[in-house]
Amino acid sequence: MNRYLLPLSVLGTAVGGAVLLRDYVAGGACPSKATIPGKTVIVTGANTGIGKQTAMELARRGGNVILACRDMEKCEAAAKDIRGETLNHRVRARHLDLASLKSIREFAAKITEEEKQVHVLVNNAAVMRCPHWTTEDGFEMQFGVNYLGHFLLTNLLLDRLKASAPSRIINLSSLAHIAGHIDFDDLNWEKRKYDTRAAYCQSKLAIILFTKELSRRLQGTGVTVNAVHPGVARTELGRHTGMHSSAFSSFTLGPVFWLLVKSPELAAQPSTYLAVAEELEGVSGKYFDGLKEKAPAPEAENEETAQRLWAESARLVGLEMPHASSVRK
Repeated sequence: MNRYLLPLSVLGTAVGGAVLLRDYVAGGACPSKATIPGKTVIVTGANTGIGKQTAMELARRGGNVILACRDMEKCEAAAKDIRGETLNHRVRARHLDLASLKSIREFAAKITEEEKQVHVLVNNAAVMRCPHWTTEDGFEMQFGVNYLGHFLLTNLLLDRLKASAPSRIINLSSLAHIAGHIDFDDLNWEKRKYDTRAAYCQSKLAIILFTKELSRRLQGTGVTVNAVHPGVARTELGRHTGMHSSAFSSFTLGPVFWLLVKSPELAAQPSTYLAVAEELEGVSGKYFDGLKEKAPAPEAENEETAQRLWAESARLVGLEMPHASSVRK
């Protein structure tokens, strides 16, 4: 035997230890074993990445899962994969384009017509650092899809969520929110030179502010809402950044990415935890970094900013909102 070759048992132990280290650094599996038999779950952007794996986890736990996606061919394929993997046949694909207010309203109307209850809404879909694109309604793409689309969708489904209480809303944000700022004078980047990174950070900050204000408005309804940074994952979300595809990042940063960047399966664990954990019943208005609750950036805690953003968002999407004090009834 070549003395320079490690025995397979030693090599296996080393590799296993490295994987455990990576999982520890990136965050572990959902600690809750809770199941959700018969509960209706909606996951946006569920045809790939974190969304698909979240839907997979919740289907595995017995949920009646609705995949809400723009690309129906991919959505149907993902639903088929999940049904085959989990042996849960209550997994369906529905069309939802978060870059279209018309599509959002049509989706919400269909859900209201077909579903008597909605127990869990996972606002997962996102675009990241894309070119200066706009939505069908003229909103900057990242602000429109990541935040405004989910703002409208959530509000349109609130009656179903309240009727299903205790129910939960999970909003996927990002650690990038700490670099974000809400520019009320130019939310849609019409006056400034477009900065795709800053636009992404603004959208993720907006999600946390929305979470805080929505939680305040939902007090006493039995509906909770929390925001989560799932971690950096190897998904299609980063396709516009070049982060995972450049020769420099692959060669120089490869070991770092391997250690810190999660698989979609691992990155889906925080959303799963917030959706099912019995110990989180009643917890609302919080920000989670992975599986742990943490304080977000100071601007994300500003109540005045949150209320102003809510009012402006309602105006932009054409949502007639009752006074905050009447929302709890």
